[in-house]
Amino acid sequence: MGFSCIKRKLYFTNKLSPRLKDIKKDLKKNIHHPITVKDLNKDEQNIINRIKSETAQKNKNNTTRTHYYLEFYKQFPEIHWAFLGHMVSRNGGWNMTDLRGGLLSRLLSEEEQNNFFAFLERGNWLIFHDIYPQLLLYQESVNRNTNLFYMLQVIGASTFMEVIWNYFWENKDEYLLAIALVINEQSYLEERVIQKPYYQKTVLETIEFKLQDLLSLNQILFPYIDESAIRLTGQTIHHFSSLHDRILLGKRLYKLLFERENYHKFFKWASKQPHTGSRKDYCSMLFNDINESIPGKPFKRRTENCNLKPGSHRIYSPKLKYAWKNREHEQAEKGDWYHKWKVVHYLEKYTQHVDGDILDEYCDTLERIEFAILAKEKFLYKNI
Repeated sequence: MGFSCIKRKLYFTNKLSPRLKDIKKDLKKNIHHPITVKDLNKDEQNIINRIKSETAQKNKNNTTRTHYYLEFYKQFPEIHWAFLGHMVSRNGGWNMTDLRGGLLSRLLSEEEQNNFFAFLERGNWLIFHDIYPQLLLYQESVNRNTNLFYMLQVIGASTFMEVIWNYFWENKDEYLLAIALVINEQSYLEERVIQKPYYQKTVLETIEFKLQDLLSLNQILFPYIDESAIRLTGQTIHHFSSLHDRILLGKRLYKLLFERENYHKFFKWASKQPHTGSRKDYCSMLFNDINESIPGKPFKRRTENCNLKPGSHRIYSPKLKYAWKNREHEQAEKGDWYHKWKVVHYLEKYTQHVDGDILDEYCDTLERIEFAILAKEKFLYKNI
């Protein structure tokens, strides 16, 4: 049994709070009667068609998804996940453009860059494809002052989320809904991306992905404005392939975003700075979306403690629209990820302290990447 499996097993032995026992009962009732579009009346069918059309229209690329998460949150601030999803999706965009930027493009081949992008893009697309229709159905329910969540299964949402949305409609538990959506998105991705043989072979089992893990590139950064300066907080995940660890990461990120005094500073930055995919969005002193380097020149270290060395060019970090073209996606795989009620344990409040101090680790990561590039170029030079 792997370490993550042991941790998950221990996690599931905790006693449930009264509110979660109620959710457990609803999940175990299993009185779910499958319905299809044909079972809906004309008005209900129109709602479903509008939701599907609007989702497809906005699910073009990482920048559109990230933008619409924030727009939805501004309209419905009780849906905390929309803001959490927005901030995490910004990181997804930065990871995508890193592949074409001034550092990782020197470590990865063209094929490897494309494989990594396909992995990131598919996950980003799938999350929006699954969750945004749920958000739109909530919007429609609010507008009509009527619970419409019986239609969730028609748009392909999990049985788990139908129970949770119904609970939220009655109890307005903002934390519980947000964490439920974290559980949902990561569980939804598990079979469709993480456990998919293609991505296992081309990304998750490659030396490059392990190198990413070693270099702590799986960092989630939350910029915020403090006294006119942009600062960073965040978390790092080292076991990306572990569903358990990804869910707990989501809970820690939620706590950083919503349960600290900096929430309004995060929201101020996000509202002020449009998402372009370039890391210049949060650090224009270190990154630029224009490549300032001279082609063909040997690589030299540029950073020290997140500052540029004297005379050094900024690190190239392109905008997403210039780094990658929009991708057409195959239809999402059907199937409900929910099978066992024990996932309810993840809905308990995260009570541990979350240290968001990540700047030193982030700066160290940049320097380690630079050393890796120098080592690779030295090796290639020796073998010419």
